[in-house]
Parts: sequence; C-alpha cells; structure tokens
Amino acid sequence: MRRVLFILSGLAVIFGFVAAGASLWVYSGFTRPGPLERDSTLIIERGSGANAIARELKRASVIDDSLIFKLGVRFIAGPVPMKAGEYLFPSGVSAENAVRILQAGKTVIRRVTIAEGLSSADIVALLRRTEGLTGRLDPQLAEGTLLPETYHFSFGDTRAGLIGRMHAAQQKLLSDFWVERGENLPLNSPREAVILASIVEKETGKNDERGRVAAVFLNRMRKKMRLQSDPTVVYGITEGKKPLGRRLTRADLKQATAYNTYTIKGLPPTPITNPGRDAIRAVLHPSASDDLYFVADGSGGHVFAETLRQHNRNVARWRKLMKKNSGG
Repeated sequence: MRRVLFILSGLAVIFGFVAAGASLWVYSGFTRPGPLERDSTLIIERGSGANAIARELKRASVIDDSLIFKLGVRFIAGPVPMKAGEYLFPSGVSAENAVRILQAGKTVIRRVTIAEGLSSADIVALLRRTEGLTGRLDPQLAEGTLLPETYHFSFGDTRAGLIGRMHAAQQKLLSDFWVERGENLPLNSPREAVILASIVEKETGKNDERGRVAAVFLNRMRKKMRLQSDPTVVYGITEGKKPLGRRLTRADLKQATAYNTYTIKGLPPTPITNPGRDAIRAVLHPSASDDLYFVADGSGGHVFAETLRQHNRNVARWRKLMKKNSGG
C-alpha cells in the first residue's frame, strides 16, 4: 500500500511539473510579441469561433501558433466573447493583446464624405462604390433629403442605415435652424427653405456669397418676381441624374418643365440637390440687401445689383470679359 502511495505521489509531482511547464509554455507564447512586422487590418467575419479566428490571425501573420492562441483564449483571456468586424492590429501585437482587441470590439472606423451639392442619384452612386458598406439602395431617393457631411462607419454597416443617418441629420439640422430663422422670410416651411437652399448651393460655391445670393432670391420672392435660376433649368432637363454637358441655350430657358424658374412662378416643386448646412443657414439668415440680380464676375464669384440697369451693365462687362478670354 505504501508503495502504491509513493508511486501515486511521484506521479502527482511529475504531473504538477508537466502542468506547470505547459501553463508556462502557453502563457509565454500567449503574451510574447507576435510576428506581425507592420500595422495591419483584418476582417473577422460574423459567426467566427476561436478556431476560425485563429486560422485568420495565423494566415495574416498576426500570430504564429494557432494552438497557443486557442488555449490562451480558453484558459487566460476570460469569458468575454470576441466580436466580428474590421480590426487594426499593431506590429508585434501579442496573441493576448490581439484577443483583447477583439473582445473590446473597437473596430476600424471608416469614413465617407458627401460633398455639398450632390444630387441624391450622385450619393447613391457614391455609396455603391464605397468599400465596406453592404446592402442595396433605392435608386429613387427623394432629392434634397440628405445632409452632406463626413460620416463614419464600420465594415459591414449597411448603405440603407447610412442613408437613414443622413436623413435624420438633415431633419435635426432643419428643426434647429428653422426655430432660429430670421424674421419676415417669405418661406412657409422648412421644406421651402431646403428647396431655396438647394438653388443657392448650385449658384455659388463661395461661402461668403451664399447669404447675398439667398437675399437676391428672397427679395425676388417678396416682389413676386420669377427666380430665373439657371441650375433649376438644368435640373428640369437632367433630373439630377447626369451633368448637362453643355451650356444652356435660349431654347432651354423657354423649355416648359416644372423646374424652369424662368417660366414658373415661385419655387420649383422639390430641391434640385442636397444643400449643405451653410446654404441652409444662408437662406434662413440672409444678408441684409436690396439686391435683385447677380451675374458671374469671371473670377469664380458674382457681382450684384439692385436695379436692372446696373445688372445689364454688369452682364455687358461679363460678356466682354468672356469674349476677351476666349480670344474672340
């Protein structure tokens, strides 16, 4: 009996040493710097378990031993699950820290910038080309319902979800701006403000001009004058689906469309683009001005006038400048 106990005790000691050695081997391999030579991103697909994650990390040279990784996950890392997504792993990251990154779920943040003045068709096309987004989009998104901004997203987010965020951002902005709008504006609703802002957005890209351009159109609306905005004519022809690709003609200005503000009274039925916050602000807080006209000045800006006589002189100067620049 004593002999049996002695043998068992010896085996227990040996087993203890083996277990301790194995634990030290796992811990050392799990916590030492890994083989990754430079920062690298890796996508962990949804539904991936420890085995699949270990294979992906080894394939990407984030770890060098799948077995140590799996044993470390089971016995050292704790019960917090690893999450799917796109992750950035720093060079030399240990297997343990790789697990911590996956457990924390701090995925790579991507971004997409929606420029002011894009049509809804343009935005749909842009999001279709944006890598990392998933899902389909309705190609017939209503014009002028999205707020141009830089939006952040994670790999696997849906295009429809991002569109929803753009719409919600515009609704909040409109709600805030409408409450604080200037007095005596000839606008009956936030929607009318967006329609006019979309025209201002297409008329000028200069932020310091937007308030004055907005004032021209608002003054015209007060006097029941037609807005006579060339970009609305273009939209009536193209519906925002493609560039016109040529200059407007006299025939275009006479063409009967719902958007031709040379022939219709007041605002067109919908926005002609998705205006940014500066254009919306300009419409709701226009410059103090009696201007009724403006024309390009040949340098990217505009020259303004209160009377038709002044405007005609400005137009004559612009035509003379264009003729000179064209060598005519």
